[in-house]
Amino acid sequence: MLNKIIILLEASRIFSLPMTITAWLVIFTYSAVSAGNIKYGFLALIGLCLAHLATNTLDDYFDYKSLTKQKDFDEKEYLQNAQKTKCRHIISGAIREGDVLVLGFFYLFIAGIIGLFFLLKCGIGVLYFALIGGVIAVSYSFLSKIRLSELAVAIAYGPALFGGVYYVMTKTFSWEIMLLSVPSMIVTVILLYIHTVMDFDFDLNEGHNTVANTFNSQLDSLIILKWLLILAYTAPILLCVFDILDWQVFLVWLTIPLGVDLYKSMVEYSIDSDSIPEHKWFHFPMENMMGAPAFMTRMFQSRNLMIYYSLILSLAIVLGLN
Repeated sequence: MLNKIIILLEASRIFSLPMTITAWLVIFTYSAVSAGNIKYGFLALIGLCLAHLATNTLDDYFDYKSLTKQKDFDEKEYLQNAQKTKCRHIISGAIREGDVLVLGFFYLFIAGIIGLFFLLKCGIGVLYFALIGGVIAVSYSFLSKIRLSELAVAIAYGPALFGGVYYVMTKTFSWEIMLLSVPSMIVTVILLYIHTVMDFDFDLNEGHNTVANTFNSQLDSLIILKWLLILAYTAPILLCVFDILDWQVFLVWLTIPLGVDLYKSMVEYSIDSDSIPEHKWFHFPMENMMGAPAFMTRMFQSRNLMIYYSLILSLAIVLGLN
């Protein structure tokens, strides 16, 4: 039973949950300092994590269905690919495709119950945010094939997440929250973009159209990563200009070396996809590499950048608003 649960969690890509948790922490901190309902904030986190896991599992299910429709699909060849995090449990037979579909909708069902509770307690505004999240969760696999995955993630982890958590905690809506979401939203999109850059050839072979593979090569596509990193560290200026936060927000600039390190690491990967960066103390934490250290190291680098950035931004909110 324990092994089955572990497989289900791995199939749900539970290792990616820190991106949801840390994004939530930023708006939770802001809402809590503004006298928001802390219990509702934690309940919202559970709903968000369930929606995230549902998106992951449904994405794998629909991607698997697309793969099996290809005449030249070879399971053994696919499992040897460096991309070790998608569909592998279904293809290897560790979990049935039907179980993945059921698991995805189970996550959505529980998240829906939480959403219904908030609808009754906080008002109709909850419905709008829940609908945005639900539509993205169900349609993400399709959106990721037509160069809209970055936009979907930006909406989900920006206005939808920040606006929704703030609303259930304070029962109010604020345009300031939309601006507050921008820096966190950008570092989340960076995490996704890193993934699509490394899947450059894989996505081309599978017929997935992404922002990254609109360029001639992986190396050329890094111009987008460069601008995303620049935006991540200039966006906090807006929070000061519009008097949402004070100077403490610039503490996030302490993570600039991590951003530079990530960019250099991606340049190395674009030149040699088997290259493994030297592990440094600020790369912590790095867990199971799933047999693909070159791929997973970059994923963990980008995830950890988001974690550190969000933690420092949350600290800046506490220091600035108190």
